[in-house]
Amino acid sequence: MLSRIAESMFWIGRYVERAEDTAHLLDVQSQLLLEDATLDESVTCRDLLSIMGVEIEPGSGPLGLGDVLETLCYDTEHPSSIAASLGAARESARRARETLSVSIWEAINTTYRAIPAGHFSRMRPPGVFAWVRDRVSLVNGIADGTMTRDESWQFLVLGRSVERADMTSRLVASASLASGREAAWTTTLRASGSYDAFLRTYRGVETERAAAEFLVLDRLFPRSVVYSLQRAEQCLENLEAADPRAGFQNEAQRLLGRMRAELEYRSPAELMTDLPTEMERLQRTCAAATEAVTRRYFASAEATSWTGVSV
Repeated sequence: MLSRIAESMFWIGRYVERAEDTAHLLDVQSQLLLEDATLDESVTCRDLLSIMGVEIEPGSGPLGLGDVLETLCYDTEHPSSIAASLGAARESARRARETLSVSIWEAINTTYRAIPAGHFSRMRPPGVFAWVRDRVSLVNGIADGTMTRDESWQFLVLGRSVERADMTSRLVASASLASGREAAWTTTLRASGSYDAFLRTYRGVETERAAAEFLVLDRLFPRSVVYSLQRAEQCLENLEAADPRAGFQNEAQRLLGRMRAELEYRSPAELMTDLPTEMERLQRTCAAATEAVTRRYFASAEATSWTGVSV
């Protein structure tokens, strides 16, 4: 298929997933600040911006939740914001218009139109987060139900899976920074839509280790890091015409597979000892894999990377 179409489908998957997961992350932090009066709002906001790769100028004054929401939700110019992600998804969909069905295009375009029309900026938490999740579920549901499982589909799911692994790692990192606070992991599980599945898996026993293990290592839950990496690997395997007899010709598949294996074969206790650092390493791997996908499949293109993430 045309590299232009492949690139557009990949980034539709990434941007749509990024918008949803950023909404999850902001929902977690805003709920924590409301529920726990002992939290330092400025420190929490700085930690959140740091996790999202937003550089903070040295010596800047105290930050509030309103500042974070403006940067990560409403600001159409900031690359990490929900508004910018929805706009970028729509632009990618416009470039691949001949490949998308009418229903998928209408779902993405209608979602985007709420931003220039001013409807998006008038919504406030938690309503704006619920709206984003509902719209993303509509887009993904239409895609899952109407797209042929051809190369376009593989690139869409590849982008979605890489982004989901990256963003789940940021969600886990934000919860681990609040470690020791009773509500942190419970709120994280609820905001990521995984609380009910977690309770069924662990028979209602809530611990920090169990929650982190579920979000990072569970092989059956579709939002876990390991599941997302496995899905991305499968997409890359499907895109290759022939499998090599030894090793991997595909650099992105090698990077993601090695990261998945390292996570799966480490004991949960060892993983928990320095969870934020491990999640940062995962983010760097996702960035490197994106660059490898760009070099292999997208002619004359440069990979888009997260602001503030070093590779």
